[in-house]
Amino acid sequence: MKRSYVGSVAALLALILTAGIAEAQVHWNVGGRLGLSIVTASYGGVSGTSAGLQVGPAAEVIFGKQIAIGTEFDINTQSGTPIEWGTMFKYYFLIPGSKILPYADAGVGLLFLTGGPYFGIRFGGGALFPIAHNLYIPADVQLGPVFVTGTTAFFIEITSGVRYFI
Repeated sequence: MKRSYVGSVAALLALILTAGIAEAQVHWNVGGRLGLSIVTASYGGVSGTSAGLQVGPAAEVIFGKQIAIGTEFDINTQSGTPIEWGTMFKYYFLIPGSKILPYADAGVGLLFLTGGPYFGIRFGGGALFPIAHNLYIPADVQLGPVFVTGTTAFFIEITSGVRYFI
């Protein structure tokens, strides 16, 4: 006797489609960063500050409505052209009746420049301002130490860009 699975597959498909479609609990946010990066370092009693442009892609996954984990890959124009790969934990503060999304974040980063990859700690915050449906412009400030061989550098990033919620 030949079995037909068409009825079973149709019943399973009907069950999935009629089980109630809940709003997705995970959202993606993709875009890019563009802004100013300032690095201050001191070594052997000599200190210096370098400013440059920062540009790169960014993405994050948002769980629920307030908690996110993100990553970005930034190229800087300071001497040595440092490249930063940063990851962060982000918390969005919901304001009733407002579409502006303020947030605070903290994380770690790897900076690739002459002498090897260096570890950094980053923290900061900002806000996402809506400009169209699911399209936001961020105002973001990040700062923290970078542990370089023989010294500790401190960076400040003031950036903006564009973010699209998928």
